[in-house]
Amino acid sequence: MSMTDRSLAYVRSEDAPKLPAPASTVGLQGWLRVNLFSSLLNSLLTLVFGALAIMVIWRVFNFAVVNAAWTGTNRDACVGEAMGACWPMIADKMPQWIYGFYPIEQRWRVNLAFLAFAAGVIPMLIPSAPYKLWNALYLFIIFPLLTLILLTGGNLSFGFSSYMSVVRFMLFLSAFLPLVAYGIEEGIARNRAGLLLAGVVLVLWLASFATGPLPVGPIGGQYSGIDLAIYVVGIIGGALSLIATLKDREGRGRPVFYGWGIGLAALLVAMAFLDIDFGLQPVETQQWGGLLVTLVVSVTGIVASLPIGIVLALGRRSQMPVVRTLSVIFIEVIRGVPLITVLFMASVMLPLFLPPGVSFDKLLRALVGVALFSSAYMAEVVRGGLQAIPKGQTEGAMALGLSYWQMMIKIILPQALKISIPNIVGNFISLFKDTTLVLIIGLFDLLGIVQSGLRDSNWSSASSAPTGYLTVALMFWVFCFAMSRYSMYTERRLNTGHKR
Repeated sequence: MSMTDRSLAYVRSEDAPKLPAPASTVGLQGWLRVNLFSSLLNSLLTLVFGALAIMVIWRVFNFAVVNAAWTGTNRDACVGEAMGACWPMIADKMPQWIYGFYPIEQRWRVNLAFLAFAAGVIPMLIPSAPYKLWNALYLFIIFPLLTLILLTGGNLSFGFSSYMSVVRFMLFLSAFLPLVAYGIEEGIARNRAGLLLAGVVLVLWLASFATGPLPVGPIGGQYSGIDLAIYVVGIIGGALSLIATLKDREGRGRPVFYGWGIGLAALLVAMAFLDIDFGLQPVETQQWGGLLVTLVVSVTGIVASLPIGIVLALGRRSQMPVVRTLSVIFIEVIRGVPLITVLFMASVMLPLFLPPGVSFDKLLRALVGVALFSSAYMAEVVRGGLQAIPKGQTEGAMALGLSYWQMMIKIILPQALKISIPNIVGNFISLFKDTTLVLIIGLFDLLGIVQSGLRDSNWSSASSAPTGYLTVALMFWVFCFAMSRYSMYTERRLNTGHKR
């Protein structure tokens, strides 16, 4: 036998049998060794913090379960030595914590609004659910209108001047249609006259605060001369803008024009719908409170802050000095003051900037303040995502001949928003918790209504306040934890990377 034959005799023709992994590296024992007891210092820290966690959990369990009172009709059930949680108080006060001071016989309307919200949100959050477009139309158009009618009772009685104010505002916005249709630079070139007239309208509107009413109302009513000038200039500027938008031979402006027209018609139809008397008892917002106010403020702020924040982020990155400067001023001013100050400004100062005789509801003013405050922070979150997009993405989109808005909507913004999901949801969670500050301006949110209920002498005991605050903390935690879990699920679903 040659040397070669002898060497081949020792070559294995089959794989060696796989041996089980060491017991100390797999299963619970392996996880504990890797994550909690990987070194002497980590082991010491695990023991110390584990002991503290067990102590806290035991005390909370002892307070909430072992020594808790479960039945009773007044404070007598919650008085005694080493008495724990007063759960009968929670059962008695929970309806007020949810509905605030909403009339008891009308609370079915709030329940119906909650169900309508769940019917729109749950299918939207399920990726495989069909009819996403119809679901979005319901959630962002039909549901807010339905909720407003249910909670307030409808029959808002808009006057003719309100409809004219909406038309005037939409005409003012129409001056910016070419910017949306063709991009900023080309839009300015196409509609310089309309934009100039929009500036004139803004100046006249600011000047109208210093004038009194003059009897020149051509449609019946008292209008100042400046008000009439605003209508005339606005109509001319809007007409120039619409003509500039429709003149494009390629038809790029037509979708924007149609969208603007549909938006104006939908707004006027919604106002007319809110004018209808549905036979519901009117309920003022001063009677709202509890979880109802918390959800109204937080959902409105969340829905409004994202699109406004995107616009501000794009404005801050704009090459136009005026747009960039205005965006920077808004973002930095709003971020430089606490939310309490913004709420005070919205509640006290905002009416001073409105025409005489025009006033907004206190809750509506709070919604405006919260939405603007959250938008400033959202703008920086979105801008961070835009900064993270490689420059090659923009250059590639420009090489394909895409316009500015096509590039942003189809390529840049989807990637930027996907990168920013953790920070966006973090901003939403922060906003949800900050709704407790509306108590400063006299609105009773969930925390405020709990603090108000603790003054009830019928349930006054040493354990009432800790029980109430513990319950509120758990309610806030449920909402915030749900948002964070869904955020993580969305990140995993949209993850297109190849990192392990």
